[in-house]
Formats: sequence, C-alpha cells, structure tokens
Amino acid sequence: MSYAPDLLDGMDRLILVLGATGSTGRRVAGRLAQQGHPVRRASRSGDVRFDWTDRDTWRPTLAGTHAVYLMAPHELPIDPAFVHEAVDQGVRRIVLLSSRGIEEMGDERLLAAERDLKASGADWTIVRADWFDQNFDEGFFRPAVEAGALAVPLGDTPQAFVDADDIAAVAAVALTTPGHEGRTYEVTGPRALSFAEAFALIGEAAGRRLAFDGTPDGYRAQQRGLGMPAEQTEGEIAAFARLRPATTTEAVPEVTGRTAIDFADYATRVWGPVR
Repeated sequence: MSYAPDLLDGMDRLILVLGATGSTGRRVAGRLAQQGHPVRRASRSGDVRFDWTDRDTWRPTLAGTHAVYLMAPHELPIDPAFVHEAVDQGVRRIVLLSSRGIEEMGDERLLAAERDLKASGADWTIVRADWFDQNFDEGFFRPAVEAGALAVPLGDTPQAFVDADDIAAVAAVALTTPGHEGRTYEVTGPRALSFAEAFALIGEAAGRRLAFDGTPDGYRAQQRGLGMPAEQTEGEIAAFARLRPATTTEAVPEVTGRTAIDFADYATRVWGPVR
C-alpha cells in the first residue's frame, strides 16, 4: 500500500506528534507549525493527553490525523496495536524515531518497532539517530555536566553526535513531502567525536574543567553512586562494548538541504551563556 503521491496535498492535513514535550517532539511540532501545517501535540502532560499505557487515549489522539511522528520514552515499547489502530483510522504516513546501533546494543524494543511499522501498510520512514547533543543539557547527562564529571565506558570510541534540531528537520521533511517512503535515514552530526572530546567542548564553552572517564571501572563507580543495581550496570557495560566506532552520514544535508549542526556549535549555543 502506498499513499505517497497525494499524501499531504494542501496544508490542511493534520499531523500528530507524539512526545510533543520532549527533545525531538517539541522541535518537530514547532517546525511543522512554523511551516503552516496543522499539528496535534500529544504527550502524557501536554495539551492533548496521550499515554502508551492507557489505550483509551489512543483513538481520540489519532482521530482525523493523516501523518504521525512516532516515538516512545526509553522505558516503554511501541505497542504494535497502536500502529494498527493508526492505519485503521486513516493515518497514511508514519515517521518513527529510532536509534543507530540497535542491532549491536540488542535493543529489541526499537527493532520490534521498526519491524511492526514496516508491516503496517502505512507509508513509513525510519529516522535512526545517533547520540543526541541534547542528552547533555536536556537529558540524562545533564547532572554529570553540572557535577563536572562523567563516565561512559566507551574509551575513545568516536560517536557521531547529532543535534535534536537536525533530527526534527529530517522528520518534518519526511512527514510532509514525498520521496521518503520506505527509507531509513541514519542521522548524524557532521563529524564523529569521542565522549571525552565532546565533554571537553562543553567545558570549553562553559569555561569549566570537566572530567571524563571512559573506563568500565569508572562507569561502575558512577552508577554505584547513583544507586543503580550492579547487574543492570554490567549489562549496560556489555552493551556499550558492542558499539563500533561511529561514522557520519550525509542524511541531514541530503534530506534538508543544509549542513548538519556541529557539536562545537551546540556547545557554544547552549553552554556558552552559562559561563
């Protein structure tokens, strides 16, 4: 089944954005609204209430929508029943936020979501993003930045950090223009950096000395201090060990027509003002 040629003819096609208060969702919604597209912003605490664990919220959230930006919090699976419900209600395109390295990390939650979407009958696009730049200021690394020390057991293995604004830009294009059906985009920044290099750029922008530890022992000590179970920590270390050095892609410029945001620019923009 393919709806692509006339998917969003006109600007009156309602687009549902899940996770609309999160790092990517609010940027996707904002970008779409700026372009003149009607947007329904849904989240557990937003204007339109949507909860993956409460199926009573699904149908009213989907009503009248033609395209969906699909994502779920890290701790929750993307229920295939929701995707089927969306298609049954007339949703014609779905753009899924996924992640790079899910095969290596053994992330069955996202692997299953990708399989289910591909089998749904909707026109689909998958956005596989690398580590978000915004993990350092809006996500789980912010406390470490504030404390001045971070441990991630990746040594000097480079990662292709990507800005959430670029992820949103790719998703918005895929939601509103033809030619992206059946495509999986590996979305990265313009260069790969180790965590130590990225952390140093934040320190430079903020005018602070930040300490990074890329060893498993350093990560164990950090997680122990956070009260994390040892078994969980060992599982995370094993998953990190399977990650290969990341390479960059041209997905952002190819889809959006502009250069991807460099991590140094992110660091200056976000952390420079806190000096």
